[in-house]
Amino acid sequence: MTEFKTTVETFGPAPVDPRAEQFEVRTRDGITLATDVYLCQDTTPKPVILVRLPYDKSGRYTFMSQLAETINERGFVLVAQDVRGKFRSTGETMPCTSEMADGYDTLEWLSRQAWCDGNVGMFGDSYYGYTQWAAAASGHHALKAIAPGVTSAELSLQRKRLPGAVFPLIQSDYVSHVWVDNNIHEFDVDWSIRPLANVFDEAFGQIGTRSGAFDNVVNTWDDPTVAGANWPTHPFRGSRIPVLHQVAWFDNVSPLSMRDYVTISAIEDRTSLQFLTADSRDHENYHLRDVPISPELDHGEDDAALARLIPLYLAPALDFFDWTLRGLDRPVDLAQVRWHLGHDGWHQADTWPPPGAEELVLHLVGEGSATSAEGGALSEKADAGRASVQWTHDPNNMVPSMVGDSFAFLREYPDESRVHDRPDVLTFTSEARSTPLDLAGPIHLRVKVGSSGSAMQVHAKLLDVSPDGTAHMITRGQVTIDSPDPDVLSEVYLGHTGYRLRPGHRLRIHLASSDFPLFLWLPGTGENPWQATRTQANQQTLITGGTTPSNLTLTVLSN
Repeated sequence: MTEFKTTVETFGPAPVDPRAEQFEVRTRDGITLATDVYLCQDTTPKPVILVRLPYDKSGRYTFMSQLAETINERGFVLVAQDVRGKFRSTGETMPCTSEMADGYDTLEWLSRQAWCDGNVGMFGDSYYGYTQWAAAASGHHALKAIAPGVTSAELSLQRKRLPGAVFPLIQSDYVSHVWVDNNIHEFDVDWSIRPLANVFDEAFGQIGTRSGAFDNVVNTWDDPTVAGANWPTHPFRGSRIPVLHQVAWFDNVSPLSMRDYVTISAIEDRTSLQFLTADSRDHENYHLRDVPISPELDHGEDDAALARLIPLYLAPALDFFDWTLRGLDRPVDLAQVRWHLGHDGWHQADTWPPPGAEELVLHLVGEGSATSAEGGALSEKADAGRASVQWTHDPNNMVPSMVGDSFAFLREYPDESRVHDRPDVLTFTSEARSTPLDLAGPIHLRVKVGSSGSAMQVHAKLLDVSPDGTAHMITRGQVTIDSPDPDVLSEVYLGHTGYRLRPGHRLRIHLASSDFPLFLWLPGTGENPWQATRTQANQQTLITGGTTPSNLTLTVLSN
């Protein structure tokens, strides 16, 4: 076997775009935040769209200079800023700790500029979206609207161990590449290293410093006193500004994004301020309609593809900002809910789930075949009798993750059936559809499971099985169950989706106890998974049938 060797490639800031003027915005504690301003040709006071990001405001990955042309043409000033500790900004490199105060100080600076008319909106995906929620929590008067995409106000909660959560290892991989110092570092790691806490040590040694964010996760894993986000006033309660929630059905953060939208929409005096646009794309803006992604459609590499993407990417937010910042009439396309039905097209509604949605309950049956390639079944009728199926969780032979980069899920769009002949993967599949089935809303799996270990993970994926047998993920969910009781239904939240299951296709539920290295392993011994070196195989059990049967609940549109 060839010995694995880590090689680190480091990327610093790209040159400032010649169309932008860079300023240094000084914060209350003396830190300077590098800030690019893209003015319109007409320099009279204009509303401002602010983007605060950690990935280099001048780099191609963030494509701020490409966005600026379209944004300026619509009558807005674009301001792009490196957050504290990243690229040209000074200060400690640590995510989620200073964004509320730094957001406020940046808004205060903007409100004093001659080219700003006092109306600021914030825009952007992922961490850019978190900085919007943080700025909203600050309560600054200049912030009039936000359009957070593929994100959550609760992202910082992932710094602590949440009850029931399965920690996504891709998050520790992310902070160990991005949140080390001012630069970004690219490298591969050997995920077989144990203890897992040491997996990035070789890379940190080459870089010359460690990721404080990664060390925080590892060093506080077993500390029950560790808190998550410490909002003085949670933005859902303190902010009374319009919000355009931009959700992507195939985004790995989608369940959290939709939970944000559902939670804040349920607050009586916030409901009318919440707008939802949900598209069939992933975190990196690859779209279902384009799979398989050919080189000429890959905007991550192809400049022409990026140029085609930009107007589509910006349109919902610019329409929203025309209304909320410029005071223009509300556009016809700015519905309270605008959502894409995969394999169909765009729809509008006043509420989500849309009118006409109803629950469809499918039961897990045929458990005797579930661990074989044949698989069990999904049926509207449950088995009358209680039955069970067992499988082994072997920490030395975990179910491999089918996707390498879950942020760009649709660029890979893996065939999940490649692991369905494993004895530690359970499948339950419906009959082929003779008519379309439109999914439009939340999806929940409720299962009775037990384990010989002190805890178990349940990784559930809802799949579209094509007539040729390939199986592609629609949505997913995962939980850690402490002291699993096979007499109690445990719930797995699979998020929301808008997706058409076409005639001839079947639905499938995939169940497993691991998905590595996308998610943190369980060593089977009950030990801290970051520090464990010993392993123990656990026997897992799924109970089906009986008076409270294991089931899948879909939200579907009535015919």
